[in-house]
Amino acid sequence: MQIAGTQAVISGGASGLGEASARALAKAGAEVVIFDLDEARGMAVAAEIGGLFCRVDVSDPVSVAKGLESLSPQICVNCAGIAPAAKTVDRDGQAHDFALFSKAISVNLIGTFNLASQCAAKMMQAVAQGPDGTRGVIINTASVAAYEGQIGQVAYAASKGGVAAMTLPMARDLARSGVRVMGIAPGLFLTPMLEGLPQDVQDRLGAQAPFPSRLGTPAEFAALICHIVENQMLNGEVIRLDAAIRMAPK
Repeated sequence: MQIAGTQAVISGGASGLGEASARALAKAGAEVVIFDLDEARGMAVAAEIGGLFCRVDVSDPVSVAKGLESLSPQICVNCAGIAPAAKTVDRDGQAHDFALFSKAISVNLIGTFNLASQCAAKMMQAVAQGPDGTRGVIINTASVAAYEGQIGQVAYAASKGGVAAMTLPMARDLARSGVRVMGIAPGLFLTPMLEGLPQDVQDRLGAQAPFPSRLGTPAEFAALICHIVENQMLNGEVIRLDAAIRMAPK
């Protein structure tokens, strides 16, 4: 599918991997619509790339429906997410806070499903394009934590594991409609959370990756987003983008 001339909805597009994806898709000729809760930053990024911004809470299906009301996306990129840190039982013997676990599932997993499913419904209404009868592509962001969750990542890993697991069945559900579904499981990337760490800590984290032994850049994530859109044979798979890293317990 050609990027130029499409409409792309990017959740979490105000910063990090989502912002990089929004910028790359806009540069390639897509009309980009950013869904985010950070209104100031989202509007600023949208203005810089000639796109649109809509304040949307992906965990709320009504908010998602309102954001999509006047849109007809051919590309959906799910990057909105949170990364809470808490053990199943802490050192004081207290069980994991239910509200924190529930919020991680609500934003990362249910939020991804909300936007993906509602975008899919919009895509199915479009006229099929090209020899393959393409109507759209959905790209969801999982994490290597889906496979090697670390200590304190039980909620995050569970939410991202769900994102990875629903990739194939969602692709199968939508195959007859010409909508592809892919996932990306990034490793350690230089997102705002890691940018706030001291340089020596960043270097130590990057050194855990076999090759290249560094943190990934958001631009590298965005490059894969663009390739997935353009490569019709990519469907129903979660791609690890991680420089061959396998996360240790901590």
